[in-house]
Amino acid sequence: MIEISLFEFEKLDEENEYDIIIVGAGIAGLTAAIYCARAGVKTLVIEHNEPGGQLLLADIIENYPGFPEGISGYELSKRVYEQVKKFGAKILKNHKVIKIYSQNSYKVVECENGKKFKALAIIIATGSKPRKLGIENEDRFIGKGISYCAICDGYFFKGKDVAVVGGGNTAITYALYLANIARKIYLIHRRKEFRAEKILIDRLKNYENISFILNSVIEKIEGKEKLEKIYVKDLETGKISELKVDGLFIAIGRVPNTEFINVKKDEEGKIIVNENLETSEPGIFAAGDCRKGSYEQLTTAASDGTIAALNALKYIEKIKAKI
Repeated sequence: MIEISLFEFEKLDEENEYDIIIVGAGIAGLTAAIYCARAGVKTLVIEHNEPGGQLLLADIIENYPGFPEGISGYELSKRVYEQVKKFGAKILKNHKVIKIYSQNSYKVVECENGKKFKALAIIIATGSKPRKLGIENEDRFIGKGISYCAICDGYFFKGKDVAVVGGGNTAITYALYLANIARKIYLIHRRKEFRAEKILIDRLKNYENISFILNSVIEKIEGKEKLEKIYVKDLETGKISELKVDGLFIAIGRVPNTEFINVKKDEEGKIIVNENLETSEPGIFAAGDCRKGSYEQLTTAASDGTIAALNALKYIEKIKAKI
């Protein structure tokens, strides 16, 4: 994870009691924090890693309004973070939430280190994590040739041969990024056509060191101390080919970070919400990539953060009127 010295540890109030707690500090969570803190309610944001979430993994963002020349994920996350701080929200990083439960009018948030915080309303904005291939030796070679983030680890493969598996925007972006670093890139996709945006696919044509291996899947990976080769199966012919690579970047989708919260979810684990982004548990809202129906875009995540915050504020008003 990229370390950002700007994000200091917070000194929290002794009572650990807030009006609203936002779990997750990606664009959805930080946007929600802006609206809540600006409204004058006591706001705490709890983040498992560093504020910014998936933003920190983006080398360049070109489709966020207001930045015609593009902006790095780091820079955008820093600006949003500063905006959150401006309005007085507390941000607690490196705290993993493991449980949320009700206690009278409050919701209690329990962290892995034993710390507990309570609030009248909760917004879950925990995003998602990379989906694994699910094949033998995958976990063994993580950090030893296998990576789920080309922006983070691409530099370690300068002048080497690597493979990228996936067919969406992330996979194509990884291939384009690696094309300026690695010697050879094999782009492997299980379908005959990529699912990414046309503008990204068109850019692939500018690089002679990217080879397409379509309608194929990775069957096996091998190596001694580190990854050395992968075996790719053609889904039409059944033929298996061996490729010698130093790195494998996996970009086949994401899994929502929702295992800690007991609310209604779909079969993928995404939180089911109503039009107000409220979950099956009154007072608990969900925003961004962790909720069912998300488009998994920065702009829609920011929109989710806004909607969840405004409805959470209405909920808090009702609860305070009863207390």
